[in-house]
Amino acid sequence: MRLATFATLAAMALAQPALADPGKPSEAEKAANDVIAAFERTETQIATIARLDDALAGPQLNAVIVVNSDASIEAARQADTALLKGRTVLVKDNIETREWPTTAGSLALKDNMTGRDAPLIARLRANGGVVLGKTNLSEWANIRDRSSSSGWSAIGGLTRNPHALDRTACGSSSGSGAAVAAGMAWAAIGTETNGSITCPASINGIVGFKPTVGLVSRTHVVPISATQDTAGPMARSVHDAALLLSAIAGSDPADAATAEADTYATDFTHGLADYSLKGVRIGVLRGQVGSHAGVSALFDKALADLEATGAVLVDVEYDWPEGFWQRSLTVLLYELQRDMNAYLGTLPDPALPDTLGDLVAFNKANAGAEMRWFGQSLFEQSLEATDETAYRAALEANLKATRQDGIDRLLAENTVTFLVAPTAEPAWSIDLVNGDHQGNGVGAGSLPAIAGYPHVTVPMGAVEGLPVGLSIFAGQWQDHAVLKAGAAYERARTAVLPAPTFTPWLKTGEPVR
Repeated sequence: MRLATFATLAAMALAQPALADPGKPSEAEKAANDVIAAFERTETQIATIARLDDALAGPQLNAVIVVNSDASIEAARQADTALLKGRTVLVKDNIETREWPTTAGSLALKDNMTGRDAPLIARLRANGGVVLGKTNLSEWANIRDRSSSSGWSAIGGLTRNPHALDRTACGSSSGSGAAVAAGMAWAAIGTETNGSITCPASINGIVGFKPTVGLVSRTHVVPISATQDTAGPMARSVHDAALLLSAIAGSDPADAATAEADTYATDFTHGLADYSLKGVRIGVLRGQVGSHAGVSALFDKALADLEATGAVLVDVEYDWPEGFWQRSLTVLLYELQRDMNAYLGTLPDPALPDTLGDLVAFNKANAGAEMRWFGQSLFEQSLEATDETAYRAALEANLKATRQDGIDRLLAENTVTFLVAPTAEPAWSIDLVNGDHQGNGVGAGSLPAIAGYPHVTVPMGAVEGLPVGLSIFAGQWQDHAVLKAGAAYERARTAVLPAPTFTPWLKTGEPVR
């Protein structure tokens, strides 16, 4: 059936009027070639998902929850349409799409079939993008419990890192990061509250971009924090991430944070190819490099590459203020209950949970399936987070610490345009019993995450075959500038990037690589 429809589309394309010059391909021939290429490319991606994600004999990455079986035909239809021209995009399963339930990885929402497209998905389709499927994630975007393992959900199981199957894919956009690294789609959409795009992008060896909060709509996206939540692109190059951002950015009347988005939404690919860092002053966050020797060596190499472009590097210092992390938790827990209750209240199915309290009760009633590996301590704490005065004080203090006294001050006082640091440590071993256990103090992603400012991570090499990214960020609405800086570093990078191995990092009886 797909092949018959494809043949019809190709024939229709060839039926277009031909050009007068017989020595050049006609517009019809070009269109037919585009249709064929889009169809074949998408068929290859669907086969890749079957081979790497689903096949019992394969690595079983568990990155993709559901696949659009008609995606090849849709890609062919869109091959000469709008901005994305039939490119395929996988979507994190906390973002609503009309075809499938949106579960946030939880059995409590396995029947959450709203029939709605989130506005960012409507923009994606209108701009010629094809939704290839939904990706696995850390359940509830990793806000259920302190002892969770990134990449695990009751719906999708455990996402594995294509570079090392026994090591984490990070989270919470675990499936999006692993799927793009494995070549399952042209790009993917993740969401971030604090590191959930940039960490899995770094650890899976791809580009991830967390936009300014308010550049992309959050309507019909399962929330954690209205202050910090955003969706963003994950891709294999800065150009592709910028192209996807161009398709999904824009104002949404239902999301007040996006009121200014149309002012800043643009063709984010413009100027990427020829942007120069010559003479650009870049702040180096030495205190956020951490204690991992391998990461430090990679970072030094990346800094040398930046200097080779003519960039001027300036060491800058930032210390997290006293009480910062406790205030951050206060903000997240208060907003989680408020915003989750608001989201659940929009669901059309009356049989679904109405409140965060209902989710807590569901998990207790289904503890064998939902809470075998970790509990729901943060959900339960959130139910008690009702002190609005304490919340507002914590929010004001931490926004000031990351904005006026944070990124804005560092940029102004040091006369720098961008700030850089390693994004995250190399992937740590998966441990469902004890949960995540990173701890080398690598990264400064919480600064732009809590400030709501743009942040791109670009691969800068690997430690023992495990990818590590370089973070570049700047002030509010400087999304285009940050992407241009990322593209300039990407061109200048001298490190060799690893290819996914689809094997465990350490096999019994084999030497450590």
